[in-house]
Amino acid sequence: EKGDRPTSLLGDQPKGLPALVSAYRLQEKAGAVGFDWPDLTGPMDKVREEVAEVQHAMDSGHADATAETAREIGDLLFAVVNVARKLRVDPERELRSTMHRFRDRFLHIEKRLADQGRSPSQATLEEMDVFWEEAKQLQRATREGDSA
Repeated sequence: EKGDRPTSLLGDQPKGLPALVSAYRLQEKAGAVGFDWPDLTGPMDKVREEVAEVQHAMDSGHADATAETAREIGDLLFAVVNVARKLRVDPERELRSTMHRFRDRFLHIEKRLADQGRSPSQATLEEMDVFWEEAKQLQRATREGDSA
């Protein structure tokens, strides 16, 4: 039962839908009735604005700065989804792909350190970053080899 809630062109979304997918669809529906930027400039400007607002919230020193920062991060994520939508990129798929690459690179760091008899907690960030860059190069070489 919807009760006294007014109907909207945005409709309802399934509760179990991933947030990135839900944000994408919400923006699609708003865009379908003209509530949208005409090109990518608007969404990109909005992302920059939201990054500045996250920074401002973090720097504010107010008692509710953590809650405000969290809200601003939500706004930033929503703005990034809008950029993805304008570029016809599936943000859910791309975030999963990025997480997969991150995991593979981190596993590479762990393996390289283990080869030296160490763990990540025994290495500096600089040392781990060298292995991170090495993993990126290996991934790039693998991708190029796959497309050849």
